[in-house]
Amino acid sequence: MTSNEHVYAPTDSRDHLRIEPSILYFGTPVALISTLNDDGTPNLAPISSVWALGMTVVLGLGATGQTARNLGERPELVVNLPSEDLWGHVERLAPLTGRYPVPGGKPPGCRFEADKFGAAGLTAQEADLVGPPRVAECPLQLEARARRVRPDDSGGHVVVEAEVVRVHAQERVVVPGTHHVDPVRWRPLVYSFRHYFGLGGELGHSHRSETALSPAS
Repeated sequence: MTSNEHVYAPTDSRDHLRIEPSILYFGTPVALISTLNDDGTPNLAPISSVWALGMTVVLGLGATGQTARNLGERPELVVNLPSEDLWGHVERLAPLTGRYPVPGGKPPGCRFEADKFGAAGLTAQEADLVGPPRVAECPLQLEARARRVRPDDSGGHVVVEAEVVRVHAQERVVVPGTHHVDPVRWRPLVYSFRHYFGLGGELGHSHRSETALSPAS
């Protein structure tokens, strides 16, 4: 066999199904994005489309939400990363919007809420370099400034590229004497097909889940 030859294991066409899922949330960290409204009050929104490259974070947001509007006008934000024990607080935010009236395209049951922090039972904490507050309960908090905010090809979402300007971490998740996050102590909240997970079993599910088990199951 030459070095550029490949061996493929035999497969059965029945191993895979051709599916058309309504979402592709295949397992990403949850983030709570804090921004400032026109009147200077904070908005807080959960998202699960977020990734980082170096000190740049890329966010995917619904185009009609208050977070997208705020970042289009005021580019400062905090990316707050909750631990797995905060999933219930995150879910309290899920059906809320900071837009009034509730914009079209929002899922059924979505309602306006001016005080997102209060509704979620979370605490606003002053940031160092940006205007929006941090979420005190979140072990990791990334103060950032949006450098680019653009619509995606569908027009239904907004893609945000933001530069992280300061990172805060609870002492309990930092390797002592270093600037490293301890991957053993850091327990991120993960969102997978509208269900919440830690690094172990399922913790619960979103109110929009289409695969939740019935109480009798």
